[in-house]
Amino acid sequence: MVPPGTWGTMTIWQRPPESTKTSLRQRLAARAAERWPQLSGITIRWHGEFAYVAGQLPGGTTLPLMRLRYAGSAATWGFAIYRASHDDYDKSILPSGYPAGTPQEALDCACGLYLADTTAWLNPPPPTN
Repeated sequence: MVPPGTWGTMTIWQRPPESTKTSLRQRLAARAAERWPQLSGITIRWHGEFAYVAGQLPGGTTLPLMRLRYAGSAATWGFAIYRASHDDYDKSILPSGYPAGTPQEALDCACGLYLADTTAWLNPPPPTN
């Protein structure tokens, strides 16, 4: 018997419900306002289970930051950093040493790189609701 959520060896990813999308938007906006004053806002565009996150800079410039992958929990997301040099996203490891974590941890990791503040990687924030 094939386990639920799989077909053969292929995993079937689920799309996040609207409540999870709203929660992610709120968490990232709150973290950006708290930790990243260089950003005037955060935008998220969705494609299936992926959330593509960009920062808005004063003056209207959009800064792609990361891609998060929903895996069934609003608290833990797979992380891929935006690579400006390749104009793509690459699965990455967070400062915690894991390939998945809280949205806030992922935002801090990406902003630490693109806003040149590596102190974001020294003490990853504890999970917040």
